[in-house]
Amino acid sequence: MGQIYTVAITGLGKRGKVHADVFHRVGRFKVVGLSDVDKSKYEDAAALCGNPPFFEDTAEMLKATKPDVFCFCTPPSIRLPLIKLGVEAGVKLIAYEKPMATSMNEAIEIRNLLRSAGVKSVLSHQRKYNVQFQKCKEVVDSGALGRIHTIYATGTGWMMHLATHLADYMRWFNGEAEAEWVVGMAVGRGKLTDNHPSPDYLAGFVQFANGVRGIIEVGDLAPDVPEVDYWWRKVRFIIQGTEGFAEVHVGDGWRAVTKSRGWEGSAEGTWDADHEQVPYIQDIALWLDGVKHHPCDGESAYKDQEIMCALMRSAVQRRRIDIPLGPDEPELEALSRVLPE
Repeated sequence: MGQIYTVAITGLGKRGKVHADVFHRVGRFKVVGLSDVDKSKYEDAAALCGNPPFFEDTAEMLKATKPDVFCFCTPPSIRLPLIKLGVEAGVKLIAYEKPMATSMNEAIEIRNLLRSAGVKSVLSHQRKYNVQFQKCKEVVDSGALGRIHTIYATGTGWMMHLATHLADYMRWFNGEAEAEWVVGMAVGRGKLTDNHPSPDYLAGFVQFANGVRGIIEVGDLAPDVPEVDYWWRKVRFIIQGTEGFAEVHVGDGWRAVTKSRGWEGSAEGTWDADHEQVPYIQDIALWLDGVKHHPCDGESAYKDQEIMCALMRSAVQRRRIDIPLGPDEPELEALSRVLPE
């Protein structure tokens, strides 16, 4: 079974309940505290994870429980203060929702803080655990596509929900090659006041060091994925090479056509906690054990954040943006300044 690690969770909405449930179910963790600004959410979450005590204040919870893992599931505007609380409490690992931050400035501060404290972090880029993503990755890694030259990622949800997901799986399919530069554009102010603030549409190109070109579209002008009924799952990745292509959808299936293997694929795909959240949390335990590095670690999420923020900077500055990024005007503030009414 291995060592049992303790977990304290802040934020008991939909994702917080998923974390509470799965941390409890996998058998490697004990949930020792729950916290939320709305106490009415406590009972439902507590019933999923052994009825740990409720705390009105996160700092109080961390001081009282001294957990190995601090998990928070909050809107993206609330990141740095909770990271600071976790570091000050001496936790071993912080698990939180994507994206890493709402700006590159905050992401830089978060990464520096975690690095200097030696605290591990993971973010919820867990879709790649689903069977259709694993099958597609097997084809890509087999070499059957020949020399990969283009990876296309699109989603009809808005940027702050989906852009780092798209960047993360694009990088994953591309062997974690480093992004060198981006050129981006943005349209629409409607979602700037959302609790996941975003332009209505963000698109652009990502040049990788290994020669692969990435193409990203996210938001209301992104193309439909007619194979998928539910709009939130209308996410598509296409990996093109000199010998064929592979394609995968969120919540649906995958397919590939290559010279050496012919047609292969399945119309079925997974999109649920048992197929993605369970292995994601099991891998947290294995990373704490020192057995396996987590594929959704914070250093990888930082690179996803860079791609998203570079696309926004390019849209504002109307030029190519080179990576890595340094501090600059917060990207959403800059977009709010320049996007037409």
